[in-house]
Amino acid sequence: MVIVVRSDLPMGKGKTAAQCAHAALECCRQTLNNKKKQLMFESWLRCGQPKIVVKIPNEEELLILAGKAERAGLITAIIKDAGITQLKPGTVTVVGIGPGFNETIDSLTSRLKLL
Repeated sequence: MVIVVRSDLPMGKGKTAAQCAHAALECCRQTLNNKKKQLMFESWLRCGQPKIVVKIPNEEELLILAGKAERAGLITAIIKDAGITQLKPGTVTVVGIGPGFNETIDSLTSRLKLL
């Protein structure tokens, strides 16, 4: 699983961590009612639930990446903030991609820098 965080937002470390947790949980939730995705999820669980967090410059690039991930058949979860603390309601903060095949996820995200 790769979690992609917008680097242009004024989020503190705790806020960023919470948004990443939302993305990971939503990606996992999406596997519940799909046998193929469930098998991928179970494999990911057995491998230690690896997660890599990277950054992307802005919302536009995040949404383009999310679209490519969806078209590649990957689990994709775009997270929008509730707007209670640091951001305006509905602000797109992160996208979770996966669990999925490493090669497919890497083909879309390997150019991004670690957060």
